[in-house]
Amino acid sequence: MKPVSLSSLDSGTESLIKYPCPFPIKVMGAKVDGFVEAITAVATHFDPTFDATSVELRDSKAGNYIGITVTVTATSREQLDELYRTLSSHPMVKVVL
Repeated sequence: MKPVSLSSLDSGTESLIKYPCPFPIKVMGAKVDGFVEAITAVATHFDPTFDATSVELRDSKAGNYIGITVTVTATSREQLDELYRTLSSHPMVKVVL
């Protein structure tokens, strides 16, 4: 069977997202020094207008993990895909939603 690329699945389908738009992304990881700064640095890399003061933080019940919501200005599907790939592969990140 021939592999199917994601780009071929998307061709001809219209995005439900109208760009540019604010796009919240939730990132979870261990509550360690530098985690919030690392995630905001990634967000800033993909969105130079990113406002670090808009970051929302939520500790886990036991306090061992932290959830971070960053809202970036999404400009394209490609930008969001690459942002998700970068966050998902970051060594400090456990989950990206």
